[in-house]
Amino acid sequence: MGNISLSVLITAVLAAVSVGGVAYVLIYPLLSGEKRGEERKKAYRRKENTSRAIRKASSSRVNEHDKRRKQVEGTLKRLEERNKGTERVDMALRLQQSGLNISPLMFYLFSFLFGAGIGFAAFIFGVPAYLAGAIAFVAGVGFPRWVLKFLKNRRERKFLNEFPNSIDVIVCGVKSGLPLNDCMAMIAAEAPAPVGPEFQELVDAQRMGVPLEQGLRRMYERVPLTEVSFLGIVLGIQSKAGGNLSEALGNLSNVLRDRKKMKAKIRAVSQEAKTGAIIIGSLPMIIVLIVNIITPDYMTILFTSTMGHVLLGISVFWMSLGVLVMRKMINFDF
Repeated sequence: MGNISLSVLITAVLAAVSVGGVAYVLIYPLLSGEKRGEERKKAYRRKENTSRAIRKASSSRVNEHDKRRKQVEGTLKRLEERNKGTERVDMALRLQQSGLNISPLMFYLFSFLFGAGIGFAAFIFGVPAYLAGAIAFVAGVGFPRWVLKFLKNRRERKFLNEFPNSIDVIVCGVKSGLPLNDCMAMIAAEAPAPVGPEFQELVDAQRMGVPLEQGLRRMYERVPLTEVSFLGIVLGIQSKAGGNLSEALGNLSNVLRDRKKMKAKIRAVSQEAKTGAIIIGSLPMIIVLIVNIITPDYMTILFTSTMGHVLLGISVFWMSLGVLVMRKMINFDF
């Protein structure tokens, strides 16, 4: 009897311990908060994994964007190098590129009259006939073409300053659902010169039935910039093969702004060298002028004798050569 009672007691104790252990395992985590802690840890891990995946995807998009921008930059560089070897253009096109609305005949007539007037004035003031003829040739042939080049470069700088903003207008218009022709018409109406008139020429040509690719080629002839050529390539490829036009033009706009910043940095860094070259190049002429004013007899022999003319010619030649060398040293291609 005693043994039976002891066995029952041990069995009951073991059953109670088992039930308590099971209850402890099942109920204690709920009461102590361990389960909630584990859930929070799992949720935190899921959130961290999601954040890591988002960061990875964002980094991948940034890398892809940088890759595309580098491709655009490389293409622009190749186009620029290719366009350096283009053939010489005629005078009518050079006048268009400089923004002058005159005919080549008027330009040649003005150049002749200007050169003849300068040469005659030099001869009246006592300059020898052959030297006056050289002055007339430089004034009639070199100076007007230098003016054309100056006006052409100034017009191209103005175009590049506004061109990225015009591309952004096209990007925003395409994203909002406007047709490409309406975006170009908006640029033609709102953009300042020379961008507005150039796009107006393009819009008018399209209204007359000229294809977009041919119209952009004509724009490139009037504004011979690599950026304009690349715009024509992008629009030509998109019209034939399709694709995300807004993304391609957005990359082009970013590249143009980066190139503009780089050119400004190069100009700032090289400005000191340019100032020094200007001072060195103009110093001999300033000294000659000052000496001629203070003591005119000291340098009269250079202008009245044959040997003096030869020495002046040699001096002008070497000074011109030195100026060209300094110009080559301080001009950086980009």
